[in-house]
Amino acid sequence: MQVAQQEQITIPEIGAVWPGQGGIYGGLRQYPEGLCHIIYAAQDVPGRHAYGDYGVDVEAVSRTDGRANTHILISRDSKHPAAIAVAAYTADGHADFYLPSIGELHHAWQFAPESFSEEWYYLSSTQRSAGTAYIMGFEVGWLSYDAKLSERLARPVRRFLQ
Repeated sequence: MQVAQQEQITIPEIGAVWPGQGGIYGGLRQYPEGLCHIIYAAQDVPGRHAYGDYGVDVEAVSRTDGRANTHILISRDSKHPAAIAVAAYTADGHADFYLPSIGELHHAWQFAPESFSEEWYYLSSTQRSAGTAYIMGFEVGWLSYDAKLSERLARPVRRFLQ
């Protein structure tokens, strides 16, 4: 009887491109489904995008799970341009990208800040109130919030189980 050989996976250093995985390796994070590798797209989606649904309180309030937030946002009749733009992003054959939560953006600032622009703020999928959503500035690690109408940069992210 022949034993199948297990494929050896080479995990890159945090901040390096992971070939075939759609972007830059961000390390490991704990999620509801378990410990996951997080991959940040190598580039922002083109343009600037608003959170959308200004004045409406939505349930996208997770500070750690951008995928859950994004599912909520894209189910709301095309009212969330940033989430829609990021969910349409594909790289290396992967189409499971989402708009990161404020915690996932902060993780990127801690471990791979050089991969992000310091010129403008990044929008998270985490709503703060009916009129605002959390944003992240990579120049000095500034976490704040802004009106859902303001257009910001959007960086796709994906994850998969370790």
